[in-house]
Order: sequence, then C-alpha cells, then structure tokens
Amino acid sequence: MLRHPWTVWLRRSHQRLGELCELCRRKALDGTRRGGGQQQQGSSGVTNWRVKQHPLAYHPLPMTGQRPSLLFPLALLGLLAGLADLSQGSASDDEDYYMQELLTREQYARVQMPEGPDEREPPRQYSKKAAKGKGDGGRQADKSSNKKAENKKGNPKSPNGSSEGDGQPTRFKDECPPMGLETLKIDDFQLHASTTKRYGLGAHRGRLNIQAGLYEDDLYDGAWCAGRDDPLQWLEVDARRLTKFTGVITQGRSSLWSSDWVTSYKVMVSNDSHTWVTVKNGSKDMIFRGNREKEIPVRNIFPTPLVARYIRVNPQSWFNSGSICMRAEILGCPLPDPNNYYHRRNEVITTDELDFTLHSYKEMRQMMKVVNEMCPNITRIYNIGKSHGGLKLYAIEISDHPGEHEVGEPEFRYTAGSHGNEVLGRELLLLLMQFMCLEYLSGNQRVRHLVDETRIHLLPSVNPDGYEKAFEVGSELSGWSLGRWSNDGIDIHHNFPDLNSILWEAEAKKWIPRRMANHYVSVPEWYQSKNASVAVETRALITWMEKIPFVLGGNLQGGELVVTFPYDKTRSQGATREQTPTPDDHVFRWLSFAYASTHRLMTAANRRVCHREDFAKEDGTINGASWHTAAGSMNDFSYLHTNCFELSMYVGCDKFPHESELPEEWENNRESLLVFMEQVHRGIKGMVRDLQGNGIANATIAVEGINHDIRTAADGDYWRLLNPGEYRVTARAEGYSMVSKKCEVGYQMGATRCDFTLGRTNLSRIREIMERFNKQGAAASAKAPVRQLQARRFADRRPGT
Repeated sequence: MLRHPWTVWLRRSHQRLGELCELCRRKALDGTRRGGGQQQQGSSGVTNWRVKQHPLAYHPLPMTGQRPSLLFPLALLGLLAGLADLSQGSASDDEDYYMQELLTREQYARVQMPEGPDEREPPRQYSKKAAKGKGDGGRQADKSSNKKAENKKGNPKSPNGSSEGDGQPTRFKDECPPMGLETLKIDDFQLHASTTKRYGLGAHRGRLNIQAGLYEDDLYDGAWCAGRDDPLQWLEVDARRLTKFTGVITQGRSSLWSSDWVTSYKVMVSNDSHTWVTVKNGSKDMIFRGNREKEIPVRNIFPTPLVARYIRVNPQSWFNSGSICMRAEILGCPLPDPNNYYHRRNEVITTDELDFTLHSYKEMRQMMKVVNEMCPNITRIYNIGKSHGGLKLYAIEISDHPGEHEVGEPEFRYTAGSHGNEVLGRELLLLLMQFMCLEYLSGNQRVRHLVDETRIHLLPSVNPDGYEKAFEVGSELSGWSLGRWSNDGIDIHHNFPDLNSILWEAEAKKWIPRRMANHYVSVPEWYQSKNASVAVETRALITWMEKIPFVLGGNLQGGELVVTFPYDKTRSQGATREQTPTPDDHVFRWLSFAYASTHRLMTAANRRVCHREDFAKEDGTINGASWHTAAGSMNDFSYLHTNCFELSMYVGCDKFPHESELPEEWENNRESLLVFMEQVHRGIKGMVRDLQGNGIANATIAVEGINHDIRTAADGDYWRLLNPGEYRVTARAEGYSMVSKKCEVGYQMGATRCDFTLGRTNLSRIREIMERFNKQGAAASAKAPVRQLQARRFADRRPGT
C-alpha cells in the first residue's frame, strides 16, 4: 500500500521532533549537573553555560536563570526540518559545510585550554634574554630554531611567541607558517575590515611589510587604518577553508609623515563570520601585546591552536598620538580538504628534488661543497674576497673546463644578497646550482649546452654579514630593512663610483671620442683612496668584475616583481625619476623582457601590485632611473666600466619568504633564470687577430649607430650583445689599421661569428723603426764619452810629453 507523501513527511517530522527533544533534555541536564560550573558572558549579553570543549565545536544554546519552555521552539524546528527534508531530501545537505567538517575532525574539536590562573597582562615576547632569565624583548628570537631539523617541520625559523614559565601560556610546538598576506597568496577579496579611513588605507593594505610611497595618496598607503578609533574595530581574514590558526604578527603603519600603531589587541575566530569566539587564556579574553613602534614586527602565538575559517584582529589600544593602523600576517595551516577547488586551482607543486630550506652562512658553504662533490668535473668553488665581518664571499663556477677562460666562450654571472635581508635571490642561486648539477648528470640537453658553451659564475651572498643579522631574527620578524646594509652601514649595490656624471660631463664638453672614450670610464682617484666610504665588499666586486671578461650579468633582489635596466641615475640634475636610456636601450629592453616574460607572475595582468607600482603595465620591466634615481649603482658601473651588461631582477614581493614558500618561488623563477643565461649567446662574437694570427687584446669593437663600444679580452676574443638585425661593425686597435664589415644577427639562438684581421699601419711601422733607431743612437751616444776618456788617458801615458 502506497503512503501519501504528507504522511511520510509527518512521520519524519515526528521522529525528528523526538530526537531534538531528547538531545536538548540531555544537554540541559548535563549543564545543571556541573554544579557551579563556570558561566560565560556572550557577546549578545546572554549568559551561557561554559563547556570545556573547543568553542567552535557547536553553537551554545542560550540559557537564562529559569529553564525555558522548549515546546514551541522545538515544534517550529521540527516543521522547518520537515520542509527542508521534503524540498531537498535531507536536512544535513543544508548544513554549513565547514561546520560539518569541523564536527568530524575529532583531533581538532577538543583543544585543551591551559590550566592555572588567568592572565590579565599581555603575554611577553620570547627572546634569547627571556630564555636565559635576563628579561624579555620583542626583537630577538630563539636561535636554536634556526636549525634545519626544526625548519623541515614547518616551524618559522625564529619564534617570537609566548614564553614558558612565569605564568605565561605554553608555546605551541607545531607552529604554522604564514598564510600569505605578505606574499599575496591571500588576495584582496579575502581581507575585510570594520571601517576604513579611506580607500588607500583599506583592509587590502593591511599586509605585513607593505610599503607606502614618499608621497602618500588615496590608492597606495602603508597599512589598514580604521575609520574610527574605538575598541570595536577589526581586521578580518577569510581563509576560504578550515585552517588551524596558531598566531598573529603585527606591524605599524608605513609612513614618513604619520606614527600609527596598535599596542594591544584581541583575536577572534569564526566559521560563518557571524558567530565569533575570542581567544582566551583560561576563562578571560586574552589581550595580546602589540607594537611599540611602527616598523619592527611583533609575533604572538596563541596558547593553543584554533580551527576556523575566519579570523579577526580586534585592536584594544593604540599609540596615543596616532590612530588605529596596522599591517599583519596570520600564522595558519590549511587543513586537508580534497573538495576545496579554490586551493587545488592555486596550488603550485614542484617536481625538482632540491633542498628547499633556508641556509645559514655555514650551511650555504656546505651546500656549495656538496654540489662541487657531486659534479667535480663542471664546478669549482672560489672566493672573491672577504666581508667587513671577515666572512669569505664564495662563488661557484659551472663550466665544462672550470678554472680557465676558454677562447670564444662567454662569461656570465648571477649575484645575490647585496642587501642582506633580500634572501629569496640567495636561495634561488643555491637552488639553481643544485638544479644544474643534477640536470647535467641526468643528461638534460638544454643544461648541458649551457654548461659546455658558457662559463657561469654564481655568487649567492654578496653581503653575508647583513644576511646573518636577518637570518638570526627570522623571516617574519626581520622587517623591511634589518640586514640590508653592510656591517659599516653601506648599501653595497649603490656603493660604486658615479661614472655617469663623468661621462655626461665629457659629452657636454665634446671630449668624446678624442680625449675620452665612450666606454671603459676610469674609476676616479678619490674613490680608490683608503679614506673613501667604500665597503670592502664593493672593492672585492670591482676587482672581480675587472679580472673576468663578463658579458652579461644579473643581480637578484627582492621586495618587488620587476626587472630594471640602466641607467639607474637620472641625467637631469634634481630629477627624482626620469627616463634615462643607455645607447643600448633596445638591447636592455630585450634582455629584461626575456626574464620578465618567462616569470610566472611578472607580466600577469591580473596580479596584485606588490606595494604601489603596477609594473605589469610595462611588461614587468622598467628603466631604473624612471623608477627612482640612484647614483653609483652596480648596473651603471658595470656598463660604463666593463663590457658586461648588468640588470636587476626583483624576484618576489616578499624579501625574506618563509621556507615553505621556496618551492613555489623556485617554480616562479626557474625558467626565467635559465632563459636569461641563454641570452649571453645573443648578438655577435669573434676574434680580432693580427696578420700573424695572434690575438689582439684591448681592441675596440664599435657598432655603427650605437655610441657605446666594447673591448676584446686578453686572448683577442669578444662578445657584443645585439638584437636581431644587420649591423656595420668596426674593429680598431692602437697601431693597427681599422677594419669594418657587416654582421647579421638572426632570431635563432646563438651568436653570429664575426672575426677581424688587422694589419699594422704605416705610421706604426715608422714609429717602430724610429724607436729602434733611437735606441741604437742612444746606445752609440752613451759609448762616445767613454771612448774619448780612454783616448785622453792613452795620450797622457805617451813618453816624452
């Protein structure tokens, strides 16, 4: 007999009503049996019985002083459940997915709160001094956490969280990495705020280490700032999936004109962004100590991790002369969720089996040694000098004949770490040397061709002293500038002699080319004096650059996503930014685009701006002087003093990423690093010889229409980077006839061979004869007085006189 649908619905509603009644009765009895159990005042003002279970495991039921009547609410609940059952088949399908997921995760559902007295004071920051019993501090970090073993567990390198003892909450061992506010893995749509002062100070600007410009505007300011200064303001992050939150890092506002930071705050979590639970220490809301100034980051670790989707930072106090403004980073571990399409779509996985860890100076040296031992036939380790602190500046050479310059083979270099806190470039070069060694051994034809046809030099740490300072504090706590400068306070990348002004002054006086060349501009004498403010690292770099005939180079930096090319100094005096191209501007644009276009993010039109400049509109490249003027840069010096074309690659928004980010950053830059190296084989190359076939050193190679020449190396070989096209090239050397020929550069990879043979000029032959004659005449004239003296002595000895 078939039952009417309404009959089935009534039976289901009756069963559901009975189950709900029994559930509510048991919960009410359980609450009364606790006998003096703790009571908690909810945000709505209604008192709830506190159950010692994870606060997000269920929504507490409202309770009053008297037991409420359950008949009407339960009847209504049963009716709603029946309607949902009738329309969708199952009431459970309508429940919040994240709540279902949380209820099934038993290991996270019960997180024990620390025992002991409640803490009213904000937790102290963990430091070396605190660990030794000498006090507390917010800047130092636990040095022991720098070890690889802890890094591989996913812990931030130098914890600065709540310390143990003295009534402080116990620090959680499995601390999670940053979620990605600084690295932009968290997009703008995941950030929300209670109020905003203006758009440029919106929630999307509340990212750790985000920078404002010199002139603040309504689009790109340096923090999130609340529209009102009261304790009801908050900054919210939507993780878009269940996440285990373990801590928060805060920073003040980046501004040259304002002083704004939060001195204390609460943290709240939620699954639906409506019902919020405050992080507690015992039975009271936990107040976390914030910042004491606006630049040094402060990290606070939760007493126990909390699982939720949303997290809010709720400022409670702030600098008395400022406003509620903050930059933040959230420490959190996304929980496994194969059904989360958003995460799978944005996940970047590398297949390269490399050492994706942050390396100290000793670990870097050991890594280079391991690579050398794995590939002894193609690698060589050497140093170019020492840092101010006495650390050797190690480089590794990768070539089929390491240790010697092969005639006709171009020399290439990558440097990194001139700013010690820009760690990503350093780690990328360590990964690159591992990759090239392994791929060469596995027979990768592309890598083998590079190694066999190019002499590659990798210098991963130009400023090891600065790096050690940043490494000791940690990836999230070093801020924007700690470790940037050398030990004697010098910015190494901009510590080179200003040769631009010398060249431009000579051009204005029309000294070029008769009195001065348009290339190989000499280093001024004052710069070479011992009293000059020149870092020892800079002097070591200059000696290295003069010794090896580099053709192409790139220095890896951080904090942005862009490739910059010379000139870096504006030609107009007083101009802070101005397009200042070199004579080889088209070549530099080709080279810079070769790197930027093969990077995963640099040219992406939909990517977020790192700080305030949208370089994606310029294809991820920019002339250095049109960004900001800087005299004495490594790029300008390399171009004007040597043959090497040097560019700067800003390889990531985060200067010092957490090591969990290294695999993705490697995938972002791997292809670009290889493609840029291959560009050293673009243009023309050849030999300049005399009639006897001997190479002529220091001969000049000039290209018609380009007012910048290069010179041959000691063996007479040369390389001239050029874009595809037809060129008239002239070779000349002192004492030799000038020779010109047409050379064509194609689009295919590989430099065009263009050799020159020079004969001696008549004038040089006459000078050579005269020099020989003068030498003979000088020798004869030197012997004449001796002969006269001997003749006189002989006459005096004659008898009878």
